[in-house]
Amino acid sequence: MVAHESLVISGGQVWGGRERGFEERDLVIVNGVVADRAAPGSAQIDAAGRWIVPGLSDAHFHAYSSSMNGLEAELGPLSYVALNASRRLESALRRGFTTVRDVAGGDIGLQRAVNDGLFPSPRYLYTGAALSQTGGHGDPRSAHVDVCFTHGHMCEVVDGVDAVRLAVRERLRTGAHAIKVMTSGGVFTLTDPLPIPQYSAEELRAISDEAARRGSYVTAHAYSSEAVMHSIENGIRCIEHGNLIDRSAADEMARRGAYLVPTLVTYDAMGRRGAQLGLNEVSLAKNAQVLSSGKDAAAMALEAGVHLGFGTDLMGDLEDEQLRGIQLQVEAIGVVEALHSMTVGNAEIFGDAALGHLGLSAYGDALLLSANPLEEPSAFWEHGEHKQVVQGGRLID
Repeated sequence: MVAHESLVISGGQVWGGRERGFEERDLVIVNGVVADRAAPGSAQIDAAGRWIVPGLSDAHFHAYSSSMNGLEAELGPLSYVALNASRRLESALRRGFTTVRDVAGGDIGLQRAVNDGLFPSPRYLYTGAALSQTGGHGDPRSAHVDVCFTHGHMCEVVDGVDAVRLAVRERLRTGAHAIKVMTSGGVFTLTDPLPIPQYSAEELRAISDEAARRGSYVTAHAYSSEAVMHSIENGIRCIEHGNLIDRSAADEMARRGAYLVPTLVTYDAMGRRGAQLGLNEVSLAKNAQVLSSGKDAAAMALEAGVHLGFGTDLMGDLEDEQLRGIQLQVEAIGVVEALHSMTVGNAEIFGDAALGHLGLSAYGDALLLSANPLEEPSAFWEHGEHKQVVQGGRLID
């Protein structure tokens, strides 16, 4: 990584948002943020013939997912998990993702390592271990295994109003950006039917109340309309997945200002590679239920007026499918809305006005493409040797 106090990216077509499109102008970054004038002796990048978009973000990243086996992912040696996380984060940065939100795992130690520059990494936001009820999506035990599980690297089983309040307070005490909660069954776990809502209304309201009083928010793993409604009626403002929602649920999400983060690539990748990587039959069958509906749900939510983000949710060895996630989002909602979701959409979810655009005072994060992505969307996921990544005014080698 080569650092410059002042960087000028000249002659390129710079993305001005979905209303303005691309505009030819110089992009000046001083001390890590977009500025109106360069310092003497600024480093230069000639971007003639290039298209420049803000650094992308992934709102559903799993740095700590080291295995496709649930118990191994939760209880494997943390030293290995953390080292593997550094590799996953660096790979994401080199693909053009300059910010990620880790929504089941991560901790203040990993964030400190990122902030101290111990390895190249996107800007790193984390929730800590996701909250799950007993037998919920974050409980990795099969029904016939008699073993105690309370807390792993990615999920914690917490039941009861007082217990969930304490869990939220502890996460926020230790630097969590937001709170992740499981409110429906999931593909990866073994005993929880996909559509059934999880946690009581009282528990969810306690979680949402604690987060809101600290100026944070809650995002929920939820697939079905029932689970989504159960979540948003009890204070949750962001939904992960949402593959099985109907139009009435989408309309209510829009009315309440809730966000949706589709994670289309994880089902596509598990469908193609899951069996080969040892994913169990229960999870493969669940994956088949949600695989075909994800694109339709994202398009329907957008039509209803729901603000969309972008996430990938890739577990274990599937993390190399991250760019495929862009392709699937483009196929579902079109390239302009997909780019908006990966930049402004996620920035709104994160609550960070300096993220997702290239106006004055924005983070100096940019992705330089060799073709106009509005005409050739594959510029995002192909021709990697022709892409350049800039983070905070630093050119990533």
